[in-house]
Amino acid sequence: MAQKKLFAEMNWVVALGGMMMPFAMAAAHADTVVKIGFSSPLSGPQAHYGKDNENATKMAIDDINAKGLMVGGQKIKFELVSEDDQADPRVGTQAAQRLVDAGVKAVIGHFNSGVSIPASRIYSEAGIPQLSVSTNPAYTQQGYKTTFRLVGSDSQIGGSLGQFAVKTLKAKSIVAIDDRTAYGQGIADEFVKAVTANGGKVLRREFTSDKATDFTSILTAVKAVNPEVIFYGGADAQAAPMAKQLKRLGLKAKLMGGDMMNTPTFIQLAGADATGHYSAVAGGILAARPAGKEFERRYKERFHQDVVLLGPQFYDGVMLVAEAMKQAGSVEPAKYLPKLAAIRYSGVTADFAFAPNGNLLKAPVTLSIVKNNAWAVQTVVR
Repeated sequence: MAQKKLFAEMNWVVALGGMMMPFAMAAAHADTVVKIGFSSPLSGPQAHYGKDNENATKMAIDDINAKGLMVGGQKIKFELVSEDDQADPRVGTQAAQRLVDAGVKAVIGHFNSGVSIPASRIYSEAGIPQLSVSTNPAYTQQGYKTTFRLVGSDSQIGGSLGQFAVKTLKAKSIVAIDDRTAYGQGIADEFVKAVTANGGKVLRREFTSDKATDFTSILTAVKAVNPEVIFYGGADAQAAPMAKQLKRLGLKAKLMGGDMMNTPTFIQLAGADATGHYSAVAGGILAARPAGKEFERRYKERFHQDVVLLGPQFYDGVMLVAEAMKQAGSVEPAKYLPKLAAIRYSGVTADFAFAPNGNLLKAPVTLSIVKNNAWAVQTVVR
């Protein structure tokens, strides 16, 4: 009884293989838990993008924790705080505030430009770095020091496709359609600019919504100009039925889209009608990167599916935060933020360095075409 009382008074604990040691000493051996925020659409029609992003984020956190991260002499353990933003700006800002309130030290996300842009103000006011794959140029044009883009912007993606349509496909009759989201409209705008800059002309500009699946009216209207290329700014869930309806209406136009079209889902939904259509992704060829093939192997082994789209960039986002914290010797955003802004890091998807506004420098863009029921790379543009 006296021994139990003594242990209680000294606040001893059982630790390190059953040895008794003072609580203060045990606490010194405990890992410091650092919360890392994540947000993407985890429900709804874009959930396949979001789960891909979350899977890769979990992989990165598990890899870091397994290896052991030392920051300022203290062992750090990352803990994921995940939010479903439903690809909705209103829901996304609420998710952003919850992440801030949870005390996260960084946010990897969001996926959609329309969500990232309003959420970025919340993170900026809290001083929390946000690393996003959102491509709308406005994301990094707000003057926030906390915003970082992990891929190229719409000006690079849409610009590459616009130039390709005019210079390579020699298209004379071009139409642009977008879903009126920040992503869809933004990338369509950049496509139109690039077509014009390269001596081409967009004969018609139409729009729909990111919930639509019937494009018969729009396609019937544009059929009058006999388009050779139709650019669609939006997601695979709309691009696929559009491809099918093109065929049904007798239109021979090549459909073009950005990274949200470049998925296995587009091919699965469009079936044989996916063949011959083009997309561009903000990123290089993953398998061509030194660690790319190994990442793809490990991802498939763990999650029993292929990488969907930009999950590897989310993986890199976590690694960039860890590296910046290590260089700064601190997990506090105010202290590691300057290191993140000046970082040089060879990741799974790119050699990372950021411009003063947070844009990724030397961002590659990969153009692909659907052949033999798969996306086949045509060219990589930097």
